[in-house]
Amino acid sequence: MASQASRFLFLFLLGLLVGAIATVMAMRALQARKDPFPHSVMHVMAKQTDVLKQNIAQNRCTTSDALPRLQTLRAVGNDLEAAFPDLAEDQRFVTHASQLRATLDGALSAPPVGCPDTQATLAKVNDSCKACHDDFAH
Repeated sequence: MASQASRFLFLFLLGLLVGAIATVMAMRALQARKDPFPHSVMHVMAKQTDVLKQNIAQNRCTTSDALPRLQTLRAVGNDLEAAFPDLAEDQRFVTHASQLRATLDGALSAPPVGCPDTQATLAKVNDSCKACHDDFAH
């Protein structure tokens, strides 16, 4: 009787292990099918705006503090249509992406000087992002 119980326990644990391995393999296969590019673009943009917010909070608002973040945002902004090909033909999306790029172009042509300017630039960028997310984020 004890032998059967230990055999049953062994098979049960073996089944759990095989099931866990199969689940991980299935999840990896599903994950491999998803394109990470759209999420990566959004993560990079969010990180850059977060760093700008931190700079403002730390009173680090020179042009040399803001300019690299704005340049990165502008460079990533070039890839919005490529990151979201299913939205690239939607005129609302194209308009939002163009507006973001125009906002960043303006900020790069006249970089913010001081925290009030950086705050105003960040607010414009956030407004552009929010307008798109209001229309397309689920």
